[in-house]
Amino acid sequence: MKILLLEDEVMLNESICEYLESQGHLVETYFDGLEAYENIKKNSYDLLILDINVPGMDGLSFLENIHALKIHVQTIYISALVDIEDISRAYDLGCYDYLKKPFHLKELSLRVDRVKLSNDIPRVHLRLSKNYSYDQEHSTLLFNGEYQTLSKRQSQIIDLLSRNRGMVVDFEQFQIYVWDEQIVDNATIRAEINRLKKFLKEEVILNVRGMGYMIEKP
Repeated sequence: MKILLLEDEVMLNESICEYLESQGHLVETYFDGLEAYENIKKNSYDLLILDINVPGMDGLSFLENIHALKIHVQTIYISALVDIEDISRAYDLGCYDYLKKPFHLKELSLRVDRVKLSNDIPRVHLRLSKNYSYDQEHSTLLFNGEYQTLSKRQSQIIDLLSRNRGMVVDFEQFQIYVWDEQIVDNATIRAEINRLKKFLKEEVILNVRGMGYMIEKP
């Protein structure tokens, strides 16, 4: 993949670049947000890896500004910031993943591989029931062809279940994908899924007792 890396710590920048290139990726590195912003107007990338506290333009503003230009690229944030407000804003901006410093380079590589796998999945409408379908390209649920408004967490639940149609999704997978590996109990996950089930006009999500939830293939 062609990757834009925005990281102002010189040694970390060089280490990430060297490691990812050894994995077969093409990496262009930047230390300043404004410089990276001017570059992305002229070049396309498969993935952005962004630090937040960088000179020129911070990583959160960078993503916000390129979205205003209708540039949408999968994004992984790498940051020492642990404030929940910063993390929440990153996900609100649509980042794919958030990796807290310090981290092992292999861990970053695994996150990058997950993005590559996601990019390789054909973007199609998945049939979920008689009237519901899921638009993978826009990560949106449709009912009789009309887009449905869901909360961010509900959208992530539908996304996870839709991409795994015919398979049981267990509570650990929900915790990792929907709650970003936060410690949440099974009761919290059940409550969120039950709220979503009540919103749906058809029985789409099935409870597999003692295991998790699934959407059957029509």
